[in-house]
Amino acid sequence: MSTQLSKSDRPGRLGDPDMSLSTDPRTHPQLLRTLEQFGMDVNAEAAPVSADSSYEDCLAFTVEMEAGYEAIYGPLHQNLPDLDVVRETRSTLGVDGNEIKLHIHKPKVVSSDLPCIVHLHGGAMVFLTADGVNYIRWRDELAARGALVIGVEFRNGGGVLGDHPFPAGLNDCATAIRWVATNKSTLDVSHIVVTGESGGGNLSLATALKAREEGWIKDISGVYAMCPYISGQYATPPPDLLSLKENDGYTVGVAMLGALAKVYDPSGVDGDNPLAWPYRSSLSDLEGLPPHYISVNELDPLRDEGLAYYQKLLAAGVSAHCRVVEGTCHGGDCISPVVIPDVYQSTLNSISQFVRSLADSERSVSGAVEVLIEP
Repeated sequence: MSTQLSKSDRPGRLGDPDMSLSTDPRTHPQLLRTLEQFGMDVNAEAAPVSADSSYEDCLAFTVEMEAGYEAIYGPLHQNLPDLDVVRETRSTLGVDGNEIKLHIHKPKVVSSDLPCIVHLHGGAMVFLTADGVNYIRWRDELAARGALVIGVEFRNGGGVLGDHPFPAGLNDCATAIRWVATNKSTLDVSHIVVTGESGGGNLSLATALKAREEGWIKDISGVYAMCPYISGQYATPPPDLLSLKENDGYTVGVAMLGALAKVYDPSGVDGDNPLAWPYRSSLSDLEGLPPHYISVNELDPLRDEGLAYYQKLLAAGVSAHCRVVEGTCHGGDCISPVVIPDVYQSTLNSISQFVRSLADSERSVSGAVEVLIEP
């Protein structure tokens, strides 16, 4: 007897091409109410660019995207209570002689060495900045939980910090982590964990791959990647990444993802390079990596590439955990502390718990999948 689902039983737009976040019964109701305020509850309109557009047109699109996202994040971070943390800014030189700003957050009261969380912001590696209000708050929240948190202002492929295609941003992230490792004693840091969402998830995974390739992976104790943007296969989505069709347009459209990928890798020559697109990693590329935690959003077009990477990590013998945040769109659990506060705090707590679990550098192999269900 066949167990194949009928079209009407398949989730999202696999079963109903007209499905949107507003009609998908899986959508978290509080998240939906916020998305409605910005007109994001319906499927995203077709982007004016795609992977077939010119590099110049795709580049111009990143500037529009950046302004649009900042216009959303601003109102969602107004009138928040201050947290008991202090901030400072330092800088180091990148491999191209460029300045890399490092935004440092830590608790006001520190009694011992702290774990260091190096945060790499989202934006498909091509737009947004570490100085955005949403990322400042995110780092404050992590610091308030007992960590020294460093936001890296890496060079973007586009936007106000562009135009610097791959591997410029990756090189900056690697330089920042090596700076932390060199200065662990003066920073009073015990160990280093790299984390990021979306494009920052890509860079977190890719930095670990780069560190392994170059022989300094011992400097990284763990990686926590959220909703990672890692396949690069958005012009012609492969059949095994069904979420690219199931959730296409749920705040993020696949055609748009293809255009942003072109900004990161204009010639396409690095389409199979794991350092640009970690999904392309072989098992031998992953062997010997430190513990990883992959967190994905149920209603995200990128969900399945994150899950596939998790499975690869396990197959390569890497200690790995996976977490599915149900009812949320791409990055929906880290949009703002006021949208779905319980989910937002759960993700922060998950990162903090993972960081603390690595304090003794134990690397036991596990294959647990956590499904986070919020009312």
